Amino acid sequence: MLETLITSKTRIKLMMKFFINANSESYLRNLESEFGGSTNGIRQELNKFESAGLLNSELKGNRKYFKANKSHPLFTDIHNLLMKHIGLDRIIDEIVDNIGSLYQVFLVGDFAKGIDKGLIDLVFVGDEINKAYLLKIVAKAEDMVKRKIRYILFTKEEVISFIGSKEESDYLLLWENGHKS
Repeated sequence: MLETLITSKTRIKLMMKFFINANSESYLRNLESEFGGSTNGIRQELNKFESAGLLNSELKGNRKYFKANKSHPLFTDIHNLLMKHIGLDRIIDEIVDNIGSLYQVFLVGDFAKGIDKGLIDLVFVGDEINKAYLLKIVAKAEDMVKRKIRYILFTKEEVISFIGSKEESDYLLLWENGHKS
């Protein structure tokens, strides 16, 4: 769907990188190796995003790091559009209603970093999770979003250690106690 509206694959990759998880930051050469595209094409798109105010940049040593401008008026809209494109909103809605005592849902792995490799990694935090229901609904969600979903269950205590060992850009809180993030 998104490819119909935005024809530049590099632009879509950059949007995924910076607007799914606003804590993601990167520099040109890193993006080149991550995307497998030309430096010039990536640079042009970064400059467009930066001149539009959608990305902020900061010099660290001899590298120019880019990060989403969370205060831009379109940030939330772009973020929500990408979440719908991936299908994460539908996954969470399907799972939360009948799963048990669920406290939080995190996106981790490549998607949390804004890299679409077709695999969605989720962390569910709760007690007495209905595992049979979760298996069934994950299979249904995989069909809906046309991506493989891998998940792990943690208690509140276990997730503190897991999240504590990660960088801020390595995870994204999607849902917490009845509130979508």
